[in-house]
Amino acid sequence: MKPIRFIGESVEVAFDEEPALTKRAGCPARFVWRDEIHHIVERLREWHDYGRRGRMAHTMRDAHLRAAERRGSWGVGRDYYRVRTAEGRVFDLYYDRAPKGTRERGGAWYLYRELGAAESGEGA
Repeated sequence: MKPIRFIGESVEVAFDEEPALTKRAGCPARFVWRDEIHHIVERLREWHDYGRRGRMAHTMRDAHLRAAERRGSWGVGRDYYRVRTAEGRVFDLYYDRAPKGTRERGGAWYLYRELGAAESGEGA
């Protein structure tokens, strides 16, 4: 599946109800990109990548690593959401679970890419 364009920019998100867990925030209700608010009207798809990379891939025993890749561990991985906005545009955005810093332990949201209407179905 080919995107209309790669974006790769951080965005601010908002939820109608604040998530109980920042580790699993879920799909937001809206996001702000380049000073424009985009209201999400439909979540088309959701997928997760909890794989460890680089040095972190070697810090766990195999059994624990397999479990962490299925359900995630603190600060590792990304949660992806394909959404349709009120304007009819389709975007992939993701929550990067890595902490922003020692004082700010939450992750960050990114607008990954924009997709065409014909490409909004299944598949990554």
